[in-house]
Amino acid sequence: MAGELLLDWPADGVLRLTISNRAKRNALDHPILDAIVAALAGSEDARVVVLTGAGAMFSSGYDIGDIPSHVFAQQASELVAHPFTAALDALESCPIPTLAALPGHAIGGGLELALACDLRVAADGIRLEMPPARLGLVYSHTGLRRFLDAIGAPRTRELFLAARQVDARTALSWGLVNDVVGAADLEDVVLDLAEDIAAFSPLSVRGNKRVIRELLDARARLDPDVERELIELRDASLRSDDMREGVRAFAQKRPARWKGR
Repeated sequence: MAGELLLDWPADGVLRLTISNRAKRNALDHPILDAIVAALAGSEDARVVVLTGAGAMFSSGYDIGDIPSHVFAQQASELVAHPFTAALDALESCPIPTLAALPGHAIGGGLELALACDLRVAADGIRLEMPPARLGLVYSHTGLRRFLDAIGAPRTRELFLAARQVDARTALSWGLVNDVVGAADLEDVVLDLAEDIAAFSPLSVRGNKRVIRELLDARARLDPDVERELIELRDASLRSDDMREGVRAFAQKRPARWKGR
């Protein structure tokens, strides 16, 4: 069964998008990712967007559990990169502020989706994790850039090279989230923040967001040949024996047996 994206307006000018795929810990699938893009494209009446997850979970990342390894190897780019990239780009290019409210764990693509938002508020006790090393995946350079911008190189290395799981308080000290609150207070705190932002000058808020985004983009531009090489490196990992083994091991809940190719 596919997941869905729930839309509501909990306050004036505040559009809330709720990832709902509870049977799979709010895993991201095509319908959810496509719905995020569509909702942001049609958010003309919103002054703030809140992205959250249903229940006690934000998102466990992209839904790879039911994808056969041979299909994943042949169609990985279509299955993962394109719909996921479109949702990330839609969040990042959204002209109004975006807030991620994390009621539960944010893992893999779920964490990057939250990081594509302008601000993040987490419930105390949740876990954040990037598991590409456990899957045999070379992560996208655009995704890694988001983490470098947010938490710097040393912490990004901890997440991606050591596959370290961090709790909400550690994430706060790293700058991975902006605030940590009690789970029972999360919704009220996020809506209060969203309403505050919605009450400010839209000219100022939109303008400042655009300036910040352009300055970060200008600093991070790569030589076209280098960028092409990094894209090819990621694509090769998606076709690798290690990636196929990582997906199988994930589905079978066992340690992976790596070949290094």
